[in-house]
Amino acid sequence: MNDRIQATTADHLETESRTRVLAASVAAALFGGFLFLGIGFAHSDTIHNATHDARHAFALPCH
Repeated sequence: MNDRIQATTADHLETESRTRVLAASVAAALFGGFLFLGIGFAHSDTIHNATHDARHAFALPCH
């Protein structure tokens, strides 16, 4: 009986850990997308120029 409880607890902790990693990955992807697209194509020259050189440094087209 104890082995069964321990196995269930371990499975629950592993699932919770995967869920946290997935949530962090999605949040990072959304934030990165916002930085790359939202700020990179902004109308403000200062904001655009700040990201413009970074895109060219990574060999990404922007125009």
